[in-house]
Amino acid sequence: MPFTRISMHQGKSPNYVKAVSDSLHQALVDAFEVPADDRFQVIHQLAPGELVFDPHYMGGPRSTDFILFQVNAGRLRSAEVKKAFYRRLVDLLGQRPGVRAEDVMVTIQTNQAEDWSFSSGRALIDEIG
Repeated sequence: MPFTRISMHQGKSPNYVKAVSDSLHQALVDAFEVPADDRFQVIHQLAPGELVFDPHYMGGPRSTDFILFQVNAGRLRSAEVKKAFYRRLVDLLGQRPGVRAEDVMVTIQTNQAEDWSFSSGRALIDEIG
């Protein structure tokens, strides 16, 4: 049940944005133990100066095609699962829409079932028992 915020510079085409969204979702399904119908994302396209990053810190060199993925996951995953997800994501993004691996940053935060309500004011913890 992850929810992901995707941040990138503005000016990307709808096809590019869809390819980023689709690549993320496929990587989550393939490597992060997420069901195919569990897709929740918000995509932010930011003006120059609104997405600030160091082009060389712990990677790079990063370009203006830099994308930040902030994954909020509802349960813990092993380090091996996370590493497989990171690799799968950059592989898919490289294929479509052609994002360089150096331009991809991912953070994962985990919380509990009581921190989620998918609809109608009901806590997920009550839905899953």
